Amino acid sequence: MQAGYALLEEGGVDALTVAAVAERAGMAVGSIYRRFGDKEGLLLAIQHAFTENLQAEISQRMSPERLRILRDPAVAVAEAVGAITDAFQAYESLLRVFLLLGTRHEAVRVEGSRVSVEGNRNFAEALRHIPVAHPDPEAALDFAFRLVYATIAHRVTQGEFLESDRPLPWSELRSHLQTAVISYLLATPDGR
Repeated sequence: MQAGYALLEEGGVDALTVAAVAERAGMAVGSIYRRFGDKEGLLLAIQHAFTENLQAEISQRMSPERLRILRDPAVAVAEAVGAITDAFQAYESLLRVFLLLGTRHEAVRVEGSRVSVEGNRNFAEALRHIPVAHPDPEAALDFAFRLVYATIAHRVTQGEFLESDRPLPWSELRSHLQTAVISYLLATPDGR
């Protein structure tokens, strides 16, 4: 898996060949074929392992138990948004490969969507205890996750210029997303 991750980060999906993975991992090509079948099987196994590890890392940082001990709902929201942002930043190169490949490879898109939906559920569960200032708290939490995910995924695939000639470094993006989601979830419709 590590050999596959490295090849994808270095050269994208074109760099991922069974022979290259076998060479990088110090294994025989036949061993790779026996275990994964072909390049597509290898790619999907790498994606699955990667997304499971990524989701576990995010879930640990925004676990309901961890966020419930934070007395201030704004701090809990900021932590949840920060967990997602930080993980995407840490794995930006590999995520870029899978996000872009998912636009043209159905199995990659399906796996990515499955993990994103699970992430949405985890986000809502982690913040279920906060006083969401909307008539439909579930819908508000769903939208908040979609806002964060879409913004960060776009940042991963398009870079720091996000439809502007002003760069938006990860630290600023994180801070602005936290502020936006806190305002959206906790402010009442009249702005208080």
